[in-house]
Amino acid sequence: MTLRIGTRASALAMAQAGTIADLLGGELVPILSEGDTSTASLSTLGGRGVFANALREALLAREVDVLVHSYKDLPTTPVEGLAIAAVPERADARDALCARDGLTLETLPEGARVGTGSPRRRAQLAARRPDLELVDLRGNVDTRLGRVGSADPERALDAVMLAAAGLGRLGRLDAVTEYLDLEAWPTAPAQAALAVETRAGDERLAAAIDHRPTRLAADAERGVLALLGAGCAAPIGAHAFVEDELLFLTAVVYRPDGTAQLSSSHAAALDDDGTDAAASVARNVTDELLQQGAADLAPLGD
Repeated sequence: MTLRIGTRASALAMAQAGTIADLLGGELVPILSEGDTSTASLSTLGGRGVFANALREALLAREVDVLVHSYKDLPTTPVEGLAIAAVPERADARDALCARDGLTLETLPEGARVGTGSPRRRAQLAARRPDLELVDLRGNVDTRLGRVGSADPERALDAVMLAAAGLGRLGRLDAVTEYLDLEAWPTAPAQAALAVETRAGDERLAAAIDHRPTRLAADAERGVLALLGAGCAAPIGAHAFVEDELLFLTAVVYRPDGTAQLSSSHAAALDDDGTDAAASVARNVTDELLQQGAADLAPLGD
């Protein structure tokens, strides 16, 4: 029987699901989600689960066998009857600036118009360059890139901020004028990681492509979101990695206007499967952020 792989219908989602289809075999089944059909801002849509609900309904209804998600778009609360069967090796987790005329974040002129639909990126941009005009942005990657240097003065942007992984999956890395370093510019929890979801009990369908270091890092980053009670649209950046059998995690909570931020970094030794380490380091980071006043700095609840 052919493995049916459910995915969002956008070009980026189809491209990343295609990489999983190459690994597992099977055919892609595109499914429209609210996030694909709505033109509202991601922050007003609520972020949490907006891209996942329709796909999960199809999986539970046995219309597909597995799902491929951008892990950063998944709610942190587990869904009864479903399981994350695999988190394949992560792509480039950095943000990338795509600007006209080869400009970088430092060389953009005062008052330049920069587009992003992410509250976290807005806060980071405002903190680094408070003189910029930040423009809320939705649409697929080509639509966003098409606004850079547009001849239409109402649509024209000097730059957009996008995920390097998405640009790479679509073959558009030629548009990048600057990559932002993860240590100074942490990205969304689990950015660039994919999650392959199955019905509980069917994990064997994808378990062979699970990448332990990626899963541990992504789960630690997402653990901060869960413990803070925050959704994927909250102004939070996180960066975790495995090195020398230690799991390192840094998370930053931003005031939405970029005028303040709080950060915490911790490490934990890996146990047999790493699950306890991911939970422990996320708890230590979250506790420190809350002690510093993170709950008063940014809107963290749903």
